Amino acid sequence: MTSEISIQYFKTVYGELIIGDFQNQICLCDWRFRAKREMIDTRITSDLKSNFVVKNTDLIEETKNQLNEYFAKKRFEFSVPILPLGTEFQQTVWQELMKIPYGKTTNYLEISEKINSPKAFRAVANANGANAISIIIPCHRVIGKNEKLVGYAGGIVAKEKLLKLESEQLFSAKNDIF
Repeated sequence: MTSEISIQYFKTVYGELIIGDFQNQICLCDWRFRAKREMIDTRITSDLKSNFVVKNTDLIEETKNQLNEYFAKKRFEFSVPILPLGTEFQQTVWQELMKIPYGKTTNYLEISEKINSPKAFRAVANANGANAISIIIPCHRVIGKNEKLVGYAGGIVAKEKLLKLESEQLFSAKNDIF
């Protein structure tokens, strides 16, 4: 392994995140205590031929600031540089997730149709679950076709809170207009 991924743990009211910076790009913003933690970490360190080192960086601090602004309902998009690591299919799914507007939801079937793979909704669900840049790549905005909350790496409670945060902000913004 030739280089390092700087990481910091970040406690929020939604759960604890791990934020990782590799060469001034966020490669990790994921729930610390989640299923598949080891698999996600192995994929990242293997793809980047690097090790995790607990160390702060300016980019990690900026990411924390932007997340805090998001949690305070003052930020609707993120501007930190990201480096999502995964297969070509996963990358395609994650790019589609980035198009889901703040406060809106979609489902796996709709995403599979948008990426021209209408029968791949289960693969879309797997790609969603493999997302290691949570919140910034808004996998929490994907719900079941029946409009029920389904799997989320941070847990269903965190997903519900994030969706509520976004929907309350939209409601509040609409009220400010009138």
